[in-house]
Amino acid sequence: MPPLTGLQIQKLLPGTNCRKCGLNTCLAFAMKLAGKKAELSECPDVSEEAKEILGAAAAPPIRTVAIGAGENAVSVGGETVMFRHEKTFANQTVVGIAIDDTMAEAEIERRVREAAGYCLERVGEEIRLDLMSVAFRSGTSEQFLSAIAQVASLWDRAIAVRCDESALLREAAEKLEGRRPLLASANAVSAAELCDVAKATGAVLAVAAEDMDGLVAAVEVLEKKDFRDILLELRADGLCENIQNNIIIRRGALKAGLKTLGYPTLKYVHTGNPFDDAVEAGLEVAKYGGAVILPEFDPATLVSLLTMRQNIYTDPQKPVQVEPDIYPVGEPDAKSPVFVTTNFSLTYFIVSGEIENSGISAWLLVPECEGMSVLTAWAAGKFNGEQIGAFAKEANLEERTENRTIVIPGYVARILGETEEAMPGWQVVVGPAEAADLESFVKKVLTV
Repeated sequence: MPPLTGLQIQKLLPGTNCRKCGLNTCLAFAMKLAGKKAELSECPDVSEEAKEILGAAAAPPIRTVAIGAGENAVSVGGETVMFRHEKTFANQTVVGIAIDDTMAEAEIERRVREAAGYCLERVGEEIRLDLMSVAFRSGTSEQFLSAIAQVASLWDRAIAVRCDESALLREAAEKLEGRRPLLASANAVSAAELCDVAKATGAVLAVAAEDMDGLVAAVEVLEKKDFRDILLELRADGLCENIQNNIIIRRGALKAGLKTLGYPTLKYVHTGNPFDDAVEAGLEVAKYGGAVILPEFDPATLVSLLTMRQNIYTDPQKPVQVEPDIYPVGEPDAKSPVFVTTNFSLTYFIVSGEIENSGISAWLLVPECEGMSVLTAWAAGKFNGEQIGAFAKEANLEERTENRTIVIPGYVARILGETEEAMPGWQVVVGPAEAADLESFVKKVLTV
């Protein structure tokens, strides 16, 4: 169903112009609904029929699917746009690690514990792996189920099981009942049987095919049985074909309204070359991958992949920012100097890290700059001497330190005079333009 226009939505509203939604007319409210800038719940008088129609129309063209249970579940899909600048992407690409049942128990334990303990901390966010996948390669059902049980005992996040035998996937799903695992994968022949398994055990089901026709046929089988917790695994022969498939699926769901393609994707990466694996996984994150499973646990690959994912899946209209405050760096006391920067998270963490690396303790004054970087905030009129002085007074900076030295960023040296005027009694020092030069600046210029 294509998106409803404002006029189409208006016909479904009460038409009373009661202003209970905060707007003057039902048409104004309908236009905001069409632009996804309002929620239907803001109209208290809307009919149940309208709720049903508008609710269906407002549903994301790509279904949101949760894998795993409880607080460690992860969601994929839910996307509404092709490009990040149009609107924030909804759910990050799930990143997982694959193991198989031919590995010794000690090796499985080592890999799972490595993955479980991995944590990348960046701009105040702790980033972890989302999923562990167990593949059937041994040819022995007992060995496969034993490997699943071992992983389940060591890993509390989402689990996927990969096998082409429906009967064995059924046993795996029953063993993981309550964990909402991902079963990979069904095809047009096995879809009906595995649909019943997924419904009975609360599992998510991936459907796999070698071409688009086979994929659509398998999805149609599941949809006829009213099952929609689906991931799409369209297998490709090469990197270019895989990217093309992802784009076709996203465009088909968003632009052409093809319901059978309105599901997140699944990709198992295994090129045989670690560098190529990293490239392919990175392209999945960049181009519409719902879940990507790597063949090995490699911290060097993960730090790049997860950093890129964090950057892509932030709101482009709302920079990641820290709360305006006075932050201690190290163990500052009344004799410690003060540095000032903006509340853009990346700027804050880089500056605080470089101050710490310099070997001194200091106070870091971070005024409200709407999450902008130093130059951007200055150009927007959000970071100047008057504002720094006002925030220092509001935050009671003078109660923290007797050292009346404050260091401003070198990029905004021109605010030196106005900062001195706004902070009488303080020595305002122009710091380096680059945070990387803070250590040498402290040693050569700043007297502590």
